[in-house]
Amino acid sequence: MSVGLAIFVKTPGLSPVKTRLAAAIGPDAAEIAYWSCVAAVVESVTIACDADADLHPYFAVAEAEVAPAWQGLPTLAQGEGGLGARMARVHADLVTRHGAGVLIGADAPQVTPALLRQAAAWARSPEPRIAFGPAQDGGFWLIGANRVLPDAGWLGVAYSRADTGERFRLAMSAHGHWLDLPTLTDFDRVEDATQLAAELASVPAATESQARLARWLARSGHFRSPA
Repeated sequence: MSVGLAIFVKTPGLSPVKTRLAAAIGPDAAEIAYWSCVAAVVESVTIACDADADLHPYFAVAEAEVAPAWQGLPTLAQGEGGLGARMARVHADLVTRHGAGVLIGADAPQVTPALLRQAAAWARSPEPRIAFGPAQDGGFWLIGANRVLPDAGWLGVAYSRADTGERFRLAMSAHGHWLDLPTLTDFDRVEDATQLAAELASVPAATESQARLARWLARSGHFRSPA
C-alpha cells in the first residue's frame, strides 16, 4: 500500500497567513516566519519521501488558482468550507488514490523525516489505523488514516481550541487503532518561539531549513525576552 502525504498551505498575498503572529510582530516578519516554516516542513517531507518510494507528497493548496510557489510538488485543492471540510476532502482523495493518507500543516517546522515515515508505516496496514500528532496548544499537527473517516467526525469539531485534539480523538476513536506521535509546538504566536527553538535544538539531525529557522529565531528581536 502506498501513502499520500499532503502539506496544507496558503499563499501569502492571496490568503492571510500567521495572523496571530502578524498582529504581534507585523505582517512582513510573519510572512518570513511562514515561508521559513514551509521550507522546513517541505525539506523533511522530501527526505522522508526520498527514503520511501511508496510515500507520495502533495501540496494541498487553499486557493483555487495554484501559485508558482507550489509547483515543486503535485497539488490538491482544499476546496471550499471550514478546516474540517477541507481536511476531510483532501484525506478522502488521498485514501482513494493511495489506500492511506497523511495530512500535516506548515506550522510545525521541527517535524522530522523519521516521524513522517513512522506515521506512514503505521497507516500502511490492512487493519484500520489512525496516526495522530498532538500539538502543545491542544490541536494536532498530523492526522493520518488508511480508511476514509466519517465527515461527521471532521465537521463536528471546533478547531483552533484547547480541546480540539481531544474532541477530534473522541469523534474518531472507533474508526481504527491509534498511534500517538510526540507532541510538537505549532508556531502560531510570539509565545511559541521559545519552545519551538528548544524543539528545533533537540532534533537529532536538523535539516538545513530547520537550522536556518533556528538562527532566524535567535537573531530576531521579535522573540527576545525583555531585559
